[in-house]
Amino acid sequence: MPSRKSASASSSFWMKCHLVVLSSLCCLISGYSERDRVHDLMSRYPLIDGHNDLALQLRILHNNQLSKIDLHNVSKVATDITRLQAGKVQAQMFAVYVMCGAQEKDAVRLTLEQIDVVRRMCTEYKDFELVTSAHELKNSEMRHKIACLISIEGGHSIDSSLPALRMFYQLGVRSMSLTHTCNTPWAESSSKLYNVYQRQNNSLTRFGKAVVEEMNRLGMIVDLSHSSWDTASAALKHSKAPVIFSHSSSFSICNHGRNVPDWLLKDLKKKRGLIMVNLHSKFISCRDEANISRVADHFDHIKKVIGAESIGIGGDFEGAVSFPKGLEDVSKYPALIQELLQRNWTENELADVLRKNFLRVFEEVERVRDDLTSKQPSEVQISLEEVQNPCRLVLRPPDPRGPSERPSSRAQHEPKGLLILAIVLLLSSLIMIE
Repeated sequence: MPSRKSASASSSFWMKCHLVVLSSLCCLISGYSERDRVHDLMSRYPLIDGHNDLALQLRILHNNQLSKIDLHNVSKVATDITRLQAGKVQAQMFAVYVMCGAQEKDAVRLTLEQIDVVRRMCTEYKDFELVTSAHELKNSEMRHKIACLISIEGGHSIDSSLPALRMFYQLGVRSMSLTHTCNTPWAESSSKLYNVYQRQNNSLTRFGKAVVEEMNRLGMIVDLSHSSWDTASAALKHSKAPVIFSHSSSFSICNHGRNVPDWLLKDLKKKRGLIMVNLHSKFISCRDEANISRVADHFDHIKKVIGAESIGIGGDFEGAVSFPKGLEDVSKYPALIQELLQRNWTENELADVLRKNFLRVFEEVERVRDDLTSKQPSEVQISLEEVQNPCRLVLRPPDPRGPSERPSSRAQHEPKGLLILAIVLLLSSLIMIE
């Protein structure tokens, strides 16, 4: 005869089974599917995506000539207005990225051109709206606009100049990653692709710390994606405001150098920062192919280590070449949210991931800015020895005599040549006398 305990356990088991069946029947009867649940959730909490390189593709494919394309439907890319709307993307951080090869050349000009194309597309299309504050970001949702935030990808874009950083802020830039795939004279990249500005035990120099401080003062989000772990750690310690990894994933799930190890995730949590999970297949599975389940593994692991309140989404569409099956473009984000719901993520957790975490970080960055209003703009400069840039002009006053009054190079050298010739002739004559 079964004991009371075993009978009670059996009864509890069957009761749970009945509840599951009943719940499924209710969904079937009401017609409210998991897809409907995702649609409802993302309608209430539409996505803020931390990283998209559409501006780069506009330069590569169309030479930034917006008049020749319709951004509602763009071929050869994974992002356009129609697909952003289908993916419930309400705000997009658009990266303005220029190649590392421009670092000692025309990086500032190229960055200005990329800012121009983002500003144009976000003001010329009524579906977009350029925003520069957390308040404007919230208001854009109420107006059913896709908010555009501008982010510089790679500190080489400022040419080691704090005045250039400030001018970019004036143009609407609200985030900057300290590096891309190359070191700057003041910060270290996670990549070894370029053998430039190599240093020992100096991942964030004195000037690098000044860059972080000035970003704090301006209210610009410090982005650590692409930075080396040492640089990221140093920036986390030095920043007064929360920082983000705008498009990075978990190193424990895929041991790629662009991903974030658990010890650094814990430091990020202490700073109340945010990691926005990257969807690039090589960062998800360490291979060229991946699937949605593997992406969800990154979310699960990061949640286990630092909690859902420190996670966002930074797809990296247009910047990467391969994406997981089922997440091929920006319209597919609901499939990822559905996978996380099936893994028992709560709607409150997903609301945080979709937008509330980013809004919190942005607001805290602005709060630090407001606390620093009495601080004057930094005048810290980097030495020419650190920059090592042959294209830098050293300003000198012009010669007051003017070019026409200067003796020619030939005239300057003629007296010296005649003197040498006279000495040679004198020595020759002395030898002949002897």
